[in-house]
Amino acid sequence: MQKLATEALDRLFDVIMSLEDREACYRFFEDLCTVKEMQDLSQRLEVAVRLHNKENYISIGKATGVSTATISRVSRCLNYGSGGYREAIKKLEEKP
Repeated sequence: MQKLATEALDRLFDVIMSLEDREACYRFFEDLCTVKEMQDLSQRLEVAVRLHNKENYISIGKATGVSTATISRVSRCLNYGSGGYREAIKKLEEKP
């Protein structure tokens, strides 16, 4: 991750972590991203959750509308990446 780390990216992450509720997140991301970018990000997380829950590629593709290439990429990150998806999924599972 060091090669991606910049002051600007640190600032972006600091802002995201400071957002206090879902509405603030919606407002910020609606200004920051296109609708398509937000959909893509949320679909990737959904794919990761479904892969974590042992769903197969076909059912994930049908449920999310993403390509098998995207599912494969998320699977690779989930299994061999930096652990970001796993940490996020753990946080989701801990939510009441």
